[in-house]
Amino acid sequence: MKRIKVYTYANCDTCRRAVKWLRARGFVFDEIPIRETPPASAELRAMLTAQNGELRRLFNTSGKDYREARLGEKLPAMTVDAALALLAGNGNLVKRPFLLGPGVALTGFDEAAWARSLVRA
Repeated sequence: MKRIKVYTYANCDTCRRAVKWLRARGFVFDEIPIRETPPASAELRAMLTAQNGELRRLFNTSGKDYREARLGEKLPAMTVDAALALLAGNGNLVKRPFLLGPGVALTGFDEAAWARSLVRA
């Protein structure tokens, strides 16, 4: 059985809350440091599909790297391949926590959404 993967950043309060929430509910998961090991292209594509093709939802839009690269202006003109290559090459750009598992793909931590999605998965 495929396990849940959760990409997190250790200094991110939201990531810590998400991991604590998963543990409190008995989920078995692999926690992966997003900066050191960004999601692979195939994982990013799966997440993009789960986000109805909304590329912006995969990006950490409040992050320094996103702002400095002026991606808010550039993203609308980017191809999907170019955007996913950016994400795969820089974990700081990826919206976190980033959770993938059998039948579930979530970015950010919304407790109610996670509860709904993970119960169905």
